[in-house]
Amino acid sequence: MTISTNQFKSGMAVVLDGELYIIVEFQHVKPGKGAAFVRTKLKNVKTGAVLNKTFDAGEKFQDAFIQKRALQFQYRAADTYHFMDLASYEEQVFRAEELGDSVNYLLENSEVKGEFFENRLIGLEFPTSVELKVVESDPGLRGDTSKSAMKLAVLETGLKIQVPLFIEQGERIKVDTRTGEYIGRA
Repeated sequence: MTISTNQFKSGMAVVLDGELYIIVEFQHVKPGKGAAFVRTKLKNVKTGAVLNKTFDAGEKFQDAFIQKRALQFQYRAADTYHFMDLASYEEQVFRAEELGDSVNYLLENSEVKGEFFENRLIGLEFPTSVELKVVESDPGLRGDTSKSAMKLAVLETGLKIQVPLFIEQGERIKVDTRTGEYIGRA
């Protein structure tokens, strides 16, 4: 299936020169003189590189079909992560480098959506926030009442984030999966 630049949306996947790209942002431009064009910012799924590219208005591209499958994280063994496909009950094994920063939000038995292009995992889709337990944290300084004062905490997945001084070891907190930042207590 082909799509034209008139159908571009942020987050859409397209195939360009045999590579898969996600449209980060785009802008239709109609100058006073000359033909209209579309200015885009594309992210290469494989390398993560961001490409700024300009296309003629109405130019056609191959639409990339991204298949989403429900997966359940089972366990981690060394640098491999084992999932179960909830539709077929088959085991799927991925290396840490394939998952990237997603490993910071994976807890055993948690369910995520796997995004596949040509049967190759290109990413995991999480809810906007996850609850994680603080396993290591320095005690807050007594008398420090500044609302913006933060300290480093290590979470059960190994993720290190900044949290307010009142957060103690053993507490469960909410973390934004898009930014990796502290949201609040769970």
